[in-house]
Amino acid sequence: MARSGDPRVASRTQSSLAVGADGEQWLLINASPDLRQQIAGTPSLHPRNGLRDTPIGAVLLTNGDVDHVAGLLSLRESQPFVLYATASVLDPLAANDIFDVLSHKFVTRKAVELETAFQPLPDLTVTLFAVPGKVPLWRETGEPVIGGETEATVGVLIESSGRRVAYIPGCALVNDALRERLDGVHTLLFDGTVYADDDLIRTGVGEKTGWRMGHVAMTGENGSIAALSGLAIERRIFIHINNTNPALVEGGAERNEIEQAGWIVAFDGLVLNL
Repeated sequence: MARSGDPRVASRTQSSLAVGADGEQWLLINASPDLRQQIAGTPSLHPRNGLRDTPIGAVLLTNGDVDHVAGLLSLRESQPFVLYATASVLDPLAANDIFDVLSHKFVTRKAVELETAFQPLPDLTVTLFAVPGKVPLWRETGEPVIGGETEATVGVLIESSGRRVAYIPGCALVNDALRERLDGVHTLLFDGTVYADDDLIRTGVGEKTGWRMGHVAMTGENGSIAALSGLAIERRIFIHINNTNPALVEGGAERNEIEQAGWIVAFDGLVLNL
């Protein structure tokens, strides 16, 4: 619909997030295949001191999905940064020679333990925690375990100046442990891949359910809207939204339902001041 020029649907790139505490240095969370376009459209991420300069001081990966790691190949311009992820995410990258374009002379790779706070940048504290998910599609062998809580799929708790943000771009289900974790965060950016579990099947573009892909639906009895209701969360935002999701249609019944439930549908260029 976006390609046809429908004004109700804005074109969107794939999910990435830039976080900063001082407006000078930035933590990039997930490096999407659209990263070059995203950087070009974000002046605060442009070079400042020379053509090859970058204010991106660190990169954090929440899993090894192609739509979260392919953009690393665009960060190969011999500029230093630290790449953070769990060992389960870093090890497959180390085994794939193509990612050696990120020269070890400039890019330091640091494995992060779950539930251990660290500071990727000054005044920015991050803690990774397991969320129900699955291994990346390209690492599946046979039928994958879905809903397991391992290092393969994590959420990110970001803390700065007394404010807390949770970023969870991939999640197969919302359980009691996750509800407890998110209760009281100021802003939640959460997996909005599918509106209903059968989005891809219903639109005729695929055979997998949201569950099979490792993504909980927005709606339904076990959907994220219902599962996260009643929690003390100031701002709720759906991110990582698939192009089959009807909630992308502004003014449509599905978008209205989402907004009436107190959620925002993210868009390219969204800026949040915390």
